[in-house]
Amino acid sequence: MIRAALAFAAALMLSTAAHAADKYATNNGVKIHYVAQGQGPLVVLIHGFPDYWATWKPLMAELNKAGYRTAALDTRGYNLSDKPQGVAAYAMPNLIGDVAAVIAAEGEKNATIVGHDWGAAIAWQTTFFRPDLVNKLVIMSVPHPTGMAREMATNADQQKNSQYARNFQQEGSEKNLTAEGLAGWVKDPAARPDYVEAFKRSDFAGMMNYYRANYPRGVGQTAAPPPAPPRIKVPVLVIHGMKDTALNAAGHSGTWNHVDADTTIVMFPHAAHFVQHDAAAQVNRTIRDWLDARK
Repeated sequence: MIRAALAFAAALMLSTAAHAADKYATNNGVKIHYVAQGQGPLVVLIHGFPDYWATWKPLMAELNKAGYRTAALDTRGYNLSDKPQGVAAYAMPNLIGDVAAVIAAEGEKNATIVGHDWGAAIAWQTTFFRPDLVNKLVIMSVPHPTGMAREMATNADQQKNSQYARNFQQEGSEKNLTAEGLAGWVKDPAARPDYVEAFKRSDFAGMMNYYRANYPRGVGQTAAPPPAPPRIKVPVLVIHGMKDTALNAAGHSGTWNHVDADTTIVMFPHAAHFVQHDAAAQVNRTIRDWLDARK
């Protein structure tokens, strides 16, 4: 009887750990919704534009099976997270603080940080300015800021491809957005209605404020080089879809020059910007194996 009871309790704990739980963390009065699942070393996942936490469902399942706990954010302005008003609320120090709040809410001091698009930009900056929070870094799509600045100054294709961001920085650009339009990139017809609902709960001005507060300004000779960021002391994995029409693959060249730990760069030739969807099986397996090799 005792053995059976212990087995039942163990099974219940495993079931609870596998269940996705809606949770909240608070950063200076701003509530950040995230979904946590699994047991093991913490992996924090940060989405980009236009997206929400569920973009990570397949990767979460892969990592949970491999013995990791995942926490996927709705970044501020999106879905079930708070939607503070004004450009300043979306400045990078606040976004870094949101990541710190989630890690603290999980009772951890640090985590593996995974980010795509704006989530990748936040992940880079968190590693620079709160290195105590990051034990491994996984970047999708967004070059290291030094590489991005180089491309903005010298690469005509990247300059042209960044025009969408210039448009987003304009006052009132959010008036051109709809939930249905923002979900247009979602290829899975079963998932698209959930994206539309998540975007209806989101704040379009908040989405645009990421660009107004943080996207590099200027191209060519007017492109201002960023301050030299601190060197990265943890292992880095960069994943990029080579058909990305927003961020050129060339921006990742030289990333290794800014990292004191091992640096892995993986290019998927048939994937576009949403590489975690376009090459889902390969991306998920790559991240799992990379993490397993660094336990």
